[in-house]
Amino acid sequence: MSQYVSRLGSSRVAPRLRFPAAFPGGHRKPRRIAMLSVHTSPLHQPGTGDAGGMNVYIVELARRLAAINIEVEIFTRSTTGGLPPAVELAPGVLVRHVDAGPYEGLAKEELPAQLCAFTHGVMQAWAGQRPGYYDLVHSHYWLSGHVGWLAAQRWGVPLVHAMHTMAKVKNAALAEGDTPEPAARVIGETQIVSAADRLIANTTGEADELIRFYEADPGSVAVVHPGVNLDRFSPADGRAAARARLGLPKDALIPLFAGRIQPLKAPDVLLRAVAVLLDRDPTLRSRMVVPVVGGPSGSGLAKPEGLQKLAARLGIADVVRFQPPVGQEQLADWFRAASVLVMPSHSESFGLVAIEAQAAGTPVVAAAVGGLPVAVRDGVSGFLIPGHDPQAYAQALARFADAPELVARMGAAAAAHAQGFGWDTAASATADVYTAAMHEHRRRVRSNHG
Repeated sequence: MSQYVSRLGSSRVAPRLRFPAAFPGGHRKPRRIAMLSVHTSPLHQPGTGDAGGMNVYIVELARRLAAINIEVEIFTRSTTGGLPPAVELAPGVLVRHVDAGPYEGLAKEELPAQLCAFTHGVMQAWAGQRPGYYDLVHSHYWLSGHVGWLAAQRWGVPLVHAMHTMAKVKNAALAEGDTPEPAARVIGETQIVSAADRLIANTTGEADELIRFYEADPGSVAVVHPGVNLDRFSPADGRAAARARLGLPKDALIPLFAGRIQPLKAPDVLLRAVAVLLDRDPTLRSRMVVPVVGGPSGSGLAKPEGLQKLAARLGIADVVRFQPPVGQEQLADWFRAASVLVMPSHSESFGLVAIEAQAAGTPVVAAAVGGLPVAVRDGVSGFLIPGHDPQAYAQALARFADAPELVARMGAAAAAHAQGFGWDTAASATADVYTAAMHEHRRRVRSNHG
């Protein structure tokens, strides 16, 4: 896991991870960057609405960048009236609220119509500063990419973009009954891939998808694995103590789902697997609790009670415990308390939740999609399942039911595996990407004016 950054070679083939060359002449890293997160605020609770892993990513990355003397100003859309124009998230990290559209009731799909207003707010904030105030723009998700594209050009600075998820990839692995991503997003993403000075991918698999689906220039793609807050997500005082705090049975089998409740994340697969497991072994019912921690999101908002109804139809409502989204500290306790985290997602750019659970000492059963084969060491820190057949997930859960010592053994391996994913390393690697982007941008400007 020490191979954190990769510049991809010139041929359009699946990229191989390699160490970056040293930047010649010790090029200057940025002093201050503008980070853009249009559709979700870093101040929002992950697991609610559209807030999820990207929120955690932005907050943790910004904090660690500030710790290595790169100031970060995060622009996000105001979703509540009366918010202060700027809030200090941490020393060196400022969140700037931009008025763009109605505060509440605006779905992510309606946000493209507000990008002009958002861009105006970003430009207003910039206009009040001295020339050269921002050294670089780092945009997250395609909506922010369009604002970043214009801002970077207007300010004469490089644009670094992180996709987080990609429409073409999601549409290629669509859950049954889920809504495809619109053509406008596909077009928008294609434009950003072409415009960005650097694209940051979570894994080599994602880098390959950028090249294959969007014809990204391999030389502009850098691979930086996201991190995990190893202070917050740790085994701490152990599984028994966490269960006591959460009011969970000491010796129960506890397969946990944590995340946004929507077809993409496939929490229904876990419920169906539990039904299969209880059908095979009814004695498990008395010693099984299945917590589902999170709130409806995306296309899941159309049927917010759908999962509860499914549990009732499957005859497992008595073992399933629905919990609203919780703060990071309590989420760490849920991870510690669980026997295993289950992530049957149809698509995951990385799967931060999998690393967080492992850091807390809990093994993971996950779909072998996206970045999850990087996040989970198959057979060591958990099990990777090809596809979404509930029978296959039931089989994996049965291994933990039949051999309870597997929870402790794989949990210890999971905690050790997660140590390779610290945010400090991710921030340092991201800073290297910034430095290279600035150097090439300056060189290109000089050659254009030469």
